[in-house]
Amino acid sequence: MSNTPNDDPVVNAPRIVHTRAYQQELLEESLHRNLIIALDTGSGKTHIAVLRMKHEAEGHSSKVSWFIAPTVALVEQQYEVIKTAIPVSVGVVSGASEPNQWKDASLWRRILASHRIMVTTPQVLLDALHHAYVDLGNDVGLLVFDEAHHAIGKHPYNMIMKNFYFDLPPRTNIPGSAGRVRPAVLGLTASPIYGGNVDAAFRDLEKNLDSTIRSSRRNREELAEHVFRPEFKHVVYTSPIHTWDGLPSANYQALRSVVDALKIENDPYVIALRDRLAKLQPGDDRRRLDQQLSKAIDKQDTFTHKGLRDFVRAAEDICIELGPWAADWYVAKVIERAKVAANPYNNIMSAWKEKEKRYLLSITSRVQVTAPSSDPDKIVNGITSKVRALVDSLVVEEGLFRSRDEDYSGLIFVTRRDTVLALAELLQRIPETAQLFRVGCLLGSSSSFKRHSFLDITRTMLEDSPADTLRDFKIGDKNLIVSTSVAEEGIDIQACGSVIRFDPPPNVVAWAQSRGRARRKRSSFIIMFEETEPQKVKVWEETERKMMAAYNDPRRDAIIPIQEDDNFDDMDGYVEFEVASTGALLTIHSAIPHLNHFCAVIPSGGHESHVPIYELDPPDYVEGWHSRPTSSPGSYGGPWGATVTLPRALPKHLRKFTTPRIHCSKRKAQQHVAYQAYIELFRAGLLDNHLLPLSSAIEPDKKEEVEAMLAEVAKRASTARVSIQMDPWAVSEDATTWFAHEIVIQGFPALRMLTRRPLPSFAQEDFPKLYIPKLGEAAVTLSSAQPAPVGDDEVRRAMEYTYRLFFMLYGSRMDRERLDFAYLFLPAAQWPDKQTWEERRRWQEERHSRGLTAASEGPFMANAAAFGERFSYPKDLAMVRGVNKFDKPLQLLGWRHDLLSAEEEETFRAQYEKYPDMQITYPLMVVRSLPKRRNFLIPFTIESTDLRKDVPSEDSPFLLHPQYALVELASHEEVQYTLMLPSVLRWLANALTVDALRTSLFVKTPVSSVPLPLLLTAITAPISQELTHYQRLETLGDTVLKFITSNQLYGEFPLWHEGYLSRKKDHAVANSNLAKEAVQKGLYKWIIRDRFVPRKWKPHYTSLVQTSPAEPVTEAQPEAGNQVNGAGGNAEGGKDGKDRKKKAEELSTKMLADVVESLIGAAYEHGGFDLAIECVKRFGLGLSWKKLPERLEQMHKVEDLDDLPEQLGLVEQMLNYQFKRRTFLVQALTHASYQGDSAVMSLERLEFLGDSALDMVVTDYLYHAPGKNYTPGYMHIKKEAAVNSHILAYTCLSTSVTVNSVMPTWTPDTGLSTVDDSQRIHLWQCLLHSSHRVLEDQNLTFARFQKHGPAIAKALAEDSIYPWAALTSLQAPKFISDMVESILGAVYVDSMGSLDAVQQVMRSLGLMQIIERVVMEDVDVLHPVSRLAIWAARQDPQKKVSYKVEKEKGKVKCTVLMDEDELLEVTTSYRSRVSEDEVRFTAAERAIKQLQVMDVDPDETIPMEEEGAEEESEGAMTDDN
Repeated sequence: MSNTPNDDPVVNAPRIVHTRAYQQELLEESLHRNLIIALDTGSGKTHIAVLRMKHEAEGHSSKVSWFIAPTVALVEQQYEVIKTAIPVSVGVVSGASEPNQWKDASLWRRILASHRIMVTTPQVLLDALHHAYVDLGNDVGLLVFDEAHHAIGKHPYNMIMKNFYFDLPPRTNIPGSAGRVRPAVLGLTASPIYGGNVDAAFRDLEKNLDSTIRSSRRNREELAEHVFRPEFKHVVYTSPIHTWDGLPSANYQALRSVVDALKIENDPYVIALRDRLAKLQPGDDRRRLDQQLSKAIDKQDTFTHKGLRDFVRAAEDICIELGPWAADWYVAKVIERAKVAANPYNNIMSAWKEKEKRYLLSITSRVQVTAPSSDPDKIVNGITSKVRALVDSLVVEEGLFRSRDEDYSGLIFVTRRDTVLALAELLQRIPETAQLFRVGCLLGSSSSFKRHSFLDITRTMLEDSPADTLRDFKIGDKNLIVSTSVAEEGIDIQACGSVIRFDPPPNVVAWAQSRGRARRKRSSFIIMFEETEPQKVKVWEETERKMMAAYNDPRRDAIIPIQEDDNFDDMDGYVEFEVASTGALLTIHSAIPHLNHFCAVIPSGGHESHVPIYELDPPDYVEGWHSRPTSSPGSYGGPWGATVTLPRALPKHLRKFTTPRIHCSKRKAQQHVAYQAYIELFRAGLLDNHLLPLSSAIEPDKKEEVEAMLAEVAKRASTARVSIQMDPWAVSEDATTWFAHEIVIQGFPALRMLTRRPLPSFAQEDFPKLYIPKLGEAAVTLSSAQPAPVGDDEVRRAMEYTYRLFFMLYGSRMDRERLDFAYLFLPAAQWPDKQTWEERRRWQEERHSRGLTAASEGPFMANAAAFGERFSYPKDLAMVRGVNKFDKPLQLLGWRHDLLSAEEEETFRAQYEKYPDMQITYPLMVVRSLPKRRNFLIPFTIESTDLRKDVPSEDSPFLLHPQYALVELASHEEVQYTLMLPSVLRWLANALTVDALRTSLFVKTPVSSVPLPLLLTAITAPISQELTHYQRLETLGDTVLKFITSNQLYGEFPLWHEGYLSRKKDHAVANSNLAKEAVQKGLYKWIIRDRFVPRKWKPHYTSLVQTSPAEPVTEAQPEAGNQVNGAGGNAEGGKDGKDRKKKAEELSTKMLADVVESLIGAAYEHGGFDLAIECVKRFGLGLSWKKLPERLEQMHKVEDLDDLPEQLGLVEQMLNYQFKRRTFLVQALTHASYQGDSAVMSLERLEFLGDSALDMVVTDYLYHAPGKNYTPGYMHIKKEAAVNSHILAYTCLSTSVTVNSVMPTWTPDTGLSTVDDSQRIHLWQCLLHSSHRVLEDQNLTFARFQKHGPAIAKALAEDSIYPWAALTSLQAPKFISDMVESILGAVYVDSMGSLDAVQQVMRSLGLMQIIERVVMEDVDVLHPVSRLAIWAARQDPQKKVSYKVEKEKGKVKCTVLMDEDELLEVTTSYRSRVSEDEVRFTAAERAIKQLQVMDVDPDETIPMEEEGAEEESEGAMTDDN
C-alpha cells in the first residue's frame, strides 16, 4: 500500500498526488462515520488513510492518529509512506524495536506529546493500553486498521476494540475529538471476509470494528479505470499415482528407511531425562520430570525425532508435487546443511544442543545419499505433470509479454516453504525456464531465537535476504519470485504481470489478496488445479460477487449496529483486573505472557532463564507411564486445575499458586492460575501500577532524556551547564564594616588582615604550612579571637598599604589607583626597622612631589644611585629592578666598590649596550634573581630539601648600574609577605569555600563537623592541580555509597529479588542521578576547579554575592571581578573588572557525581557509616535512609528453619565462623534450582549484599594501606585481584575440611583393627541444588581445579605477577563465585553488620592473604590485556593491539595483532565461552614477555579500541595530580 493511487510507495521526495473522485468520496464519508474501506489492491486505499490522518493532524485536537499494520514489514513500509506525505512528526514502533525500551510511562507520554501520528504493530498498542501507558479515549483521535479483515477472534485488532474501545463513551460528533470518547475508526482491506458466509463475515467485522464496510458508489466507473483486474486463467494437471512406499526418489527412500528405524529411547533428550529422573528424590521436580519423559515417549515429539519426521514428510510432498529429482536434490541439500550445522564446532544453528548435534550427525551419516543428476534431460524427465504445466504456462506468459514489448515479471505462490526452495531450484535447472527467468525466493522471516524445528536449517539455504530479493525484483535483476504466503498481503511488491497459484488458495481472502498482486494492465492470474478442483473458482467468484454487492448496497447504511451478545470464542470464565490509578488492565488472556516476562527478567546467575512451571491437575500421565508405554495414557475430558511454581528468588508465599479442578480446558486452568499469581505479585509490590516488573519504578526518568524513539534517539549531553564557582570573598551590598584579624607566619612579624565579614574560626590543624626556600617550613595561623570592627582611618591606611604591598610584584596586572580590595593588610604592632623605612619613604615622597624623580620612579620606588648616595648604600634592600618597564624584580646581595677588570667591564657594557655613553661609577649593585618558587603551599621535593643547595648557573649573581636601577622602598618582611600572601590567600579562599559548604549545604547536620582538610580534599577537582584532590576520596566514597545503598535496599524491600535490588541500586548510585541531585543542591558552587597560578596572580577586588546560589543557571553573568575564582587568583577580567568570557562554565556530570562520592568518602573517614549516611541523606538519591543497625534489624525479620541441612556444621568449620542464626547460611547455600521444601529464598539476595561487603572490606584496606597512598587506578586493579569472579571461584574450590572417620577391618594376621577413612569435603559440594547441569558443571570445574589448582596456589604465594590466565583456565560457572559472596553476605547479616567478621571469614577463605600479599609485596596485578593496551598506546608512533579469536575442530586459537601484523598465536582446547577469555589472556601474557613490556602506569588511559579488554581495565584513568 502507499500514498499514491497506484500503491507504489514513495520513500524519497514527495510528489504531487491527485486525489481521485472515489477516494474523495470515501474520505468525506469517513469524516462522518466509522468506515471499513473495501477496495481492490492498487486502488489507493492508503492514500485515503493518509488524507484522513492529515485532516486529523490539521485539527486543534492534541490526540494522535494511530495507524496499525499487522506485520513489521508493513509497519516499516507504511511509515515511510506516511512520513513522506504528511508534514508532521510521525513515530514508529514495532516488535523489532527493542520492546523492553517501551515499558516506561514517561517515555510514552513524551512520545504522545511530540508526535501527531503513530505507526505500530497492533501488539505494541495493545500492550501500551494494557499497561495504561496510552489511554485510548484521551490520547487517540483516529484508529486506522490496515488489512482490517484480521479483526476477528483473538487477533490484537479485535482485542484492542473489545477490551478498550467499547468501554468508552460513543463520539457524539465525529469531527470533534474532545473529551475521553471513542476514537474514530478507519479500516482498509481488499477482502473484508473470512470463510464463505458473506453476511456472517460482514456482520462480525462491522461489529468488531464498530464500522460500516463501504466501497465507492458514486464513482464506480472511475474506480474501474484504475483497478486492473487480471485475466483469470486456470491450468489443470493430473497427479501421478504413487503408493507411499513406492515414491521414485532414491534419497527419499534412503532417508525414510533410516528414520523409520529410529527408536525414541535413543534420543538424547529422552536419555537425559531418564538419567536425571534416576538421580532425583521424590518431590515436585521428579514429578515434573516424570511427566516430561512420558509425554516425550508418547508423542515422540522431541526436537530431533519430530524434526526428522518433518523432513521425511517434506521430502514426500516434494516428490509428489515436483518429482523425484526435486526430492533427491532436497534430501541431499538438507543433509549437507545438517552435517555442517551438527558439527560440534559450528554455531550455524545455535539452538541445537551438543548431544542433539552428535545424534543428528550419526543419523544423517547413515543415509545413503545419491548425488542428484545435473543432466538437464534427466531433470526434465523427473518432473511431475504439475511442474510441466507450470513451465508451459510460464513460457506462454513470458512470450505474451515479449510480444507486447513489455518486460515480464511474475510471482508464484506455493504453500510449503520447502517446496519453494525445490521449485526455485528446478526452474533454474530446466532449460526452458532457466534461459527466460531470473528466479528469487521469499520465505518470510523470523527474528525469534527460540528453538522451532529441525527444518529451520533450510533458512540457511537462501543466498539472498528477502530485502535483497525484493530490491532485485523492483530493478529487474530478478523477474520471477517463488514465494510462500508472505507476499500475499500488503508487502510492497512491484505490480506483477502474472501471478500463479501453484497451490490453490485456501480461502477467498487468499484468493483476493494473491490476485491483487497482479495489477499491471493486461496482467494474468493463473490457478493450478487437479482435474477435480476447478469448481472452487466459481464458489470464490460467487462469494466475491456477494461481498461487493453487500458493501455497495445503500440499504446497509440503515442497519442498526448489532448489540454485543458476544459469542467471542474462549470468553468462558473471562476475568480482568484493572489498576484504578492508571487504568492498566490484566485479562485472563494476557496473564500467561505477563507472568513469563516477570520471571524472565529475574537474574538467572548464568544458567537457564527463569520460567514459571505449570502442572496440571490431574496430570496427563500417571506416574511412571514411560516405563510401560504400551498402555494408553487415557483420555480424561476435564475439568482441570493447575499449579504454577515461580522461581526460588521469590519468598515462599509468592512461589506457588493453585487453582482448583473446575476449568473446562487445560489452557483455561493455566490462564487462571497465572492470572491469580500475577495479581498476588502486584499486591506484594513486585509490579508497578502499570502491571509491569519494577524496571520503570526503579529507573524513573531524571534530568536527561535517556530514552527516545528509536528513529530519533537523542544522545544525552555529558555536561550540565551551570553557574560558576562561588566567590568566597563576595559580600552583600549592605556590608560596610571591616573586621580585623591577625596573620602570623612563623619567623615573620604579625600582619593585620581586614575583611568585610568576620572570618570563621579554624582549628590549629586546619592551618597550612608554607615551604619557603632558605627558611624551610613555616606554620601559618590566623587569629580566631572575636574579630573587632575597625575605624575608617585604619581602613584608609590599610587600603594604601595593601596597594603598595601588592603593587611591588603584581602592579602590571592591577587596576591603577583602584583600592576596593576584598581584603586589606597593615603591619601589626612594631615591625623591625619601621622607622628606617618610614624615613626613606618620606624622602622619596618629597622628591616625587617636588618633581625631582625620573620617569621610571614612583612614590615608593627610588633611583638606586640617588638612594645609595643619600643613605650610604645600605645592604638591607630586599628588592631592586632595572629601570625598564618589564625588568624583573631582583634580590640585592651587596654593593661592589672594587673596580671591574677589563673582561668584566666588557661584559658589563654589553649588558648596557642601549646606553653607549654610560659612565661606570662605583659602587655597583650585586644582584640575583628572586627565588622561582611562588606557590609556597607545595612541600619541597627530596632534591630541594637541602637549603644550602648550589644556586643554578642562570641564577648566579650579576651586576647592575645604580644609575639604571630602581630600589623598592619595602623591607625584607614586606617583600616576603608580598611573595607569600597569594599562597596564604589561596588556602584561605579554599577554606572559606569549605566553610560556605558547611554553613549552607550541611548546615545543622553532623557532616559539618568533618575536618576542613578532609572536606577541602573532597571538593577539590583534579583540574585545579592542587596538592590533594578528590579522586582517592571519590574511590572510597563510591564503594561506601554502594555498600550503604545495598544495605538500605536489602532491609527495606525483603520481597525484592536480586534483579530489582541491583537495578534500583545501580540507578540510585548512577552518575546521572548523583549529578542531578548535585545540581539541585547547588553543589557546583563549592567545587574548587580553578587553578592557582602565582605568576598570573592579582589581588581580588570587592564583588557582590550572587543571588539564589543553589539555582542552576543556563548562562552565568558574573559581577565585575566575579570571574576571578576562589583564591582571587587567576584574573580573567579586563582592567574594567568585567568578564571577558560571558559564556557559562561547563561541568561534566561525572565531576558533579565524583564530588558527591568524595564527600561521602570524607564523611565515612571522619565518622564511619553513620556519618556517611547523614551525608547521603542531604542528597536523597530517591531512597529512604536509615542507620545500618535499623536496617540490620529489618534483615533479621525472617523465620528460623526447623529442619537444617547436615552440612552446615562443616561449612562453619571451613569458615571458622559460628552462625547465630543458621537460616542465613542455608539461604547462602541455596541455588535457584533447589526443589527441597526449604522456605528460604535462593542465594542471589545475599550474594547482592555480600558483593558490596566484599568490595567495602577490600577498598577500605587498600585506601588505608600503610605507606602506599594508592591512586584510584592502582586501587581498582588491586581490588580486582581480590574480588574478581575467578579468584572467588578458586577460593571456593580450594576451601575444604577433613571429616575424620575410621573403618573396622579384619585380617588373619592382625585380627580386628581400624583404618583411617577420613574424607575431605569441599565448600562447593555444600551447595543445595536440584540441577543435573549444576552438578555436571561442579564436577567438571573441580576436575580443572585439580589440574591447575596447585600451579595457581604457587603463583599466588610466590610469583611477582598475578596469575590471570591460570585463574581463567578454571572456567568456573558464575554460581561458584556467587556462593562465596552469598556466604559473606550471610556472615554480615548474622554478625549484625560486622565487617570485621566478614574480613575474618575472608581470611579463612584465603582472600585476605591474597590482597595483603598483593599490597605488601607489590605483586603486579595489572591485567595482561590492559597492560599490553597501555604499552601500545605509549609507543611512538602509537601502536594498535588487537586479538583475533577463532574456533575450529574443538580448538580455540587467539592471534595477537600489532598494527595488523601477526605477533604470535596461542591455541588451546575449546570447552566453553570462557575458553576464549583464557586463550586471549594467555596470548596477552606471552606477548608481554616477547615484547619485554616494562612497567606501565595503570592510571594511564587505555585506548578506545581496547575498551573490550575486560573489566580489569576499566579502572584505568587519567591522574591529574
